[in-house]
Amino acid sequence: MLNKNPLWRYMLVIGVLLLALVYALPNLYPEDPALSISATRGGEVTEQVRAEIERNFDQAGISAKSVVLNQGQVLARFNTSEDQLQAREIAAEKLGDNYVTALNLAPATPAWLNAIGASPMKLGLDLRGGVHFLMAVDMKAAIDKNLQDMEQTFRADLREDKIRYRNVQADVANGHVKLTMRSAEDLAAAEAALKKRDRELVFSAGADEFSANISISEIRLKEIQEYALEQNITIIRNRVNEIGVSEPIVQRQGADRIVVQLPGVQDTAKAKEILGATATLEFRLVDTDADLGSALEGRVPPGTELFYSRDGRPVLLEKRIMLTGEHITGASSSFDEYSRPQVSIKLDAKGGNMLSAATRDAIGRRMASVFIEYKPSDELDEQGNPILVKSQEVINDATIQARLGRDFRITGIDSPGEAQNLSTLLRAGALLAPIQIVEERTIGPSLGKENIELGTTAILWGMVAVLIFMIIYYKAFGLVANVALVANLVLIVGVMSMIPGATLTLPGMAGIVLTVGMAVDANVLIFERIREELADGRSVQQAIHHGYDRAFATITDSNITTLLVALILFGIGTGPVKGFAITLAIGILTSIFTAVVGTRLLVNLFWGGRRVQSLPI
Repeated sequence: MLNKNPLWRYMLVIGVLLLALVYALPNLYPEDPALSISATRGGEVTEQVRAEIERNFDQAGISAKSVVLNQGQVLARFNTSEDQLQAREIAAEKLGDNYVTALNLAPATPAWLNAIGASPMKLGLDLRGGVHFLMAVDMKAAIDKNLQDMEQTFRADLREDKIRYRNVQADVANGHVKLTMRSAEDLAAAEAALKKRDRELVFSAGADEFSANISISEIRLKEIQEYALEQNITIIRNRVNEIGVSEPIVQRQGADRIVVQLPGVQDTAKAKEILGATATLEFRLVDTDADLGSALEGRVPPGTELFYSRDGRPVLLEKRIMLTGEHITGASSSFDEYSRPQVSIKLDAKGGNMLSAATRDAIGRRMASVFIEYKPSDELDEQGNPILVKSQEVINDATIQARLGRDFRITGIDSPGEAQNLSTLLRAGALLAPIQIVEERTIGPSLGKENIELGTTAILWGMVAVLIFMIIYYKAFGLVANVALVANLVLIVGVMSMIPGATLTLPGMAGIVLTVGMAVDANVLIFERIREELADGRSVQQAIHHGYDRAFATITDSNITTLLVALILFGIGTGPVKGFAITLAIGILTSIFTAVVGTRLLVNLFWGGRRVQSLPI
């Protein structure tokens, strides 16, 4: 019989709507003003720290909704923004420089929704407030660093091939590595050996006798710049995630720019600290033959550098760097067989090979782990940004017992908290090239709240206008379309909440408003087609059947073209344009589902398969 649907089809649509409704529910719970407190190097967030923070809030008369310790961070929730700001001042004063205190907004989703993975939509900067940075990557520094790495690599390659050289020196000013040999035969042998390993090296005659200048091709230069940009993006994203900023946006813009948006964060100074305080390790051999006393008097032997351990003990290390932290792919804190804290480190394939080659002939010697950290200072550069200061210290030195590879560990760490912080910073990594903040904006939560209210008002008034029109013009069928329209909005919100990378922006809300009009447009096409079928003398059941079938092709064609435009906008757009494209694409798919499938089920439920003489359309 025409216009009769099986029970499973009704159950499927109801199930989809219930699932979307459940995942849309968290958006009904407003976010709490919150304070996120995490440890920097030298600090450790423990239950005692959490209790002390809560006690300080109580003494100051601040009523906190909750102060909980989770995954090494304290999250304090408050009823008002005023309490949040006052609590931030107290926490910063009491805890000192060993902790990062950042303003944030924390979801207030009930526990039962959290248990099934339901969370509110991710809001963009324009709706939630936060900080926005546009950063430029110093590509020259990336190239200079590559030249210095080439110097170390050439030295190791020539030693491995037993080719004697006078000097290998990176000339960053002129963009090449100067190679000086003892004879023309040695120079030819060195050139052949190095070219065999890397065919993109460009050799030219040097100014001195038996010397050559080694540079890299233009293709390799572009690869270095591309790699520096992509790695900086990855490292910044890791750094922000490790600190605990929720839903950060880190995107590429152009050839050397990075856009960083931290929704919910209102403290620009702390945000800069989060982005700038990256750390890494260098592994060097300890020079036990040199005179430490002479070095302390200022006479540092050639080929060595003077460092200090964290307890102030001087250590002489070789200038040659065995390995740098850029090859670290993983770091985790644990305990050794004597229950002492340690950090287990994993290297990539290249780093493992480098360390294996460097320690092959160094068994029995001591290797030092040098911790290097860049922190913003009180001094400002010409653009008014804090100058990064390089801090380095020896965190441990141990005897090499066997040839090392891709997995090894460092010990001699003071506390489990120190080991955890060190592993966190190493996982985040060090920037491959310095970054300069060229644009900075702060959007307050009040402006974001106002944008949400205005956007919500626009959506509601748009829906009300459409609902009234459909009821007046199409009567009972208009009511069916309105039910589908409400279901469509629930589906959009539910799908947006379920997609991990989807972020709702103010243009995204405009996309929802547009989708409301487009969704009812499909119903208009269907209902007008049913009217035409009735006017041509078709029976009620035939008119319903042919109306939906024949309007489907038109609806599909028109929506597919719009969907293609949305996909193009998403592919080439950035920021707000992507937000608009996402909501538009999701809205197109959900509107086809509700307008074609949803309304047809309702129409068939009320009028399908019955002897009806006319339709309220």
